[in-house]
Amino acid sequence: MLTILNVSQNHYIRGGSDRYFFTMAELLQKHGHNVIPFTAANPKNEHSEWEQYFPRAADFEKPKPIDLLRFLYSRDAVKSIQKLLDNTAVDIAHFHIYYGKLTASILGSLKKAGIPLIQTLHEYKLTCPVYSHLSNDVICEACEGKHFWRALPKRCNRGSLARTALSVTESYVSRQLGAVEKFDHFISVSHFLRKKMIQYGIPEEKISTVHNFADVSDITPNFSIGEYILYFGRVHRSKGILTLIEAAAPLKQVPLYIVGDGEAMPEVQETVEQNGCEHIRLLGFKQGDELQELILNSICTVLPSEWYENCPMSVLESFAYGKPVIGADIGGIPELIKDEVDGFLVPSSGTEALQEKLLWMFEHKVEAAEMGKAGRLKMEAEFNADIHYQKIFNIYEKFL
Repeated sequence: MLTILNVSQNHYIRGGSDRYFFTMAELLQKHGHNVIPFTAANPKNEHSEWEQYFPRAADFEKPKPIDLLRFLYSRDAVKSIQKLLDNTAVDIAHFHIYYGKLTASILGSLKKAGIPLIQTLHEYKLTCPVYSHLSNDVICEACEGKHFWRALPKRCNRGSLARTALSVTESYVSRQLGAVEKFDHFISVSHFLRKKMIQYGIPEEKISTVHNFADVSDITPNFSIGEYILYFGRVHRSKGILTLIEAAAPLKQVPLYIVGDGEAMPEVQETVEQNGCEHIRLLGFKQGDELQELILNSICTVLPSEWYENCPMSVLESFAYGKPVIGADIGGIPELIKDEVDGFLVPSSGTEALQEKLLWMFEHKVEAAEMGKAGRLKMEAEFNADIHYQKIFNIYEKFL
């Protein structure tokens, strides 16, 4: 039995990486390992017997000058990790998204203790100061994985020079503190992300691909014919939401449900109202049983992304519930969807192709249900919990 330090910025679910942080911990515990969370303190955190070790993080709601320093280097995090290591024996540390709140300041203490460091890469932080290879909603690789200063004139962080300067500074500081060399191994959640890391300097032998997973053992799929097409996720330009609305607007007979919220919502609402799109329903943010029911009763789901998606959980969850997916052929999405088998791949930003597939799904609901069965079989055979655990444990074993 191993004792694994599970490191992330949040001990509550804010996004997909947080969900993975919790589900991976459950999976490791199920296989008999002891899992210790180490995250930043936050009133939203789920209770943990280890929360006494959670350090204070930078406050970006009402930031003071000290918070800018904490974003770059956290003395509180260093003290907390050292206190934990003084009181507990740890075999391996598995990192997720940790920068910003915990910072790379904690890496030195762990390396001094001789603990192997593994990180699952959920985004492009190592090669892009704003983590996404997006600049003002357009794909950008100007920094080439190391020239982070090139983000400054482009104001890549929300169009703000000050925010971008802080992101650029943090990227250089974290590199100096060992964000690449202090790690023994990186786990990429897609082949696409792995290739991008290697392209920009991460040693090929230092990074493996392990796709995300969904535990389908307690998920009952619904293979009956659905009623509507469903988008669920962030309502953001980079997710292709405006392309989706443009494609769906003329298809008055095809009900489209949009579940989620985000900065593009005002634009989406205006477009829907101006075009009299009563067939497009904006349902807001949903989670838990409500979201599950919406997926179960859909014809298919759609992910028309326009950024380098990695291994989107929305695709895997759709398959788990027995629903096919229309996805853009960008980033790691083509690694999940087999065109014309468990869904369709369409060109990213391709309005006409997307419109064609939306209409096809609506007019061929029986065939769509068969595609959903293929997606569920794929989850059971390739993306299940046991396979995922074995792949992760095989990586651990190399460094123990």
